[in-house]
Amino acid sequence: MSDETWLVAGLGNPGPGYAGNRHNVGHMVLDELASRVGGKFKSHPSRAQIIQGRMGIGGPRLVLAKPGTYMNLSGQPVGKLAKFFSVSPDHVIVVHDEVDIPFEQIKLKQGGGVGGHNGLRDISKALGTKDYLRVRVGVGRPPGRMETADWVLRDFSKTERASLPLHLDRAADAVESLITQGLERTQLKFHGS
Repeated sequence: MSDETWLVAGLGNPGPGYAGNRHNVGHMVLDELASRVGGKFKSHPSRAQIIQGRMGIGGPRLVLAKPGTYMNLSGQPVGKLAKFFSVSPDHVIVVHDEVDIPFEQIKLKQGGGVGGHNGLRDISKALGTKDYLRVRVGVGRPPGRMETADWVLRDFSKTERASLPLHLDRAADAVESLITQGLERTQLKFHGS
């Protein structure tokens, strides 16, 4: 039985009006992980919805979290959960939308810049470091001269929605692989496809 605890935070905005937005792809991936763990999200005092479980029988402990704040204020719930569950930053995985990656692609990294992503900026501030793991789920760049903020706050297109379940499934696979295989092996597996 593994005593390691991993905190997996999927970013998004609260409320049904945002549920289908590109910006909420982190929440969507967490819903897929929740179905694999077999739990239901419950409110936590950190201002997040969480599920506690294990990845497989005897596997690592997981805390799956959907911050209940708006994206730009994700740091407070993530920081409080990391402290509450005694999870070090190298065991924190943040799942978020990434406009610099084409739709249906996933990239993984540890640390680095935040690329204008205010949710990541707030998490880095709350954790006191940028050295946490990130699953960057591609949502593509906005067309023409559309502002990035307008693009990520729009729902996925009908064409994108047709393949979205596979995209979310692969992102959930990437999270599980990070935990079991480590960053380098997971990058090799997911960056080439």
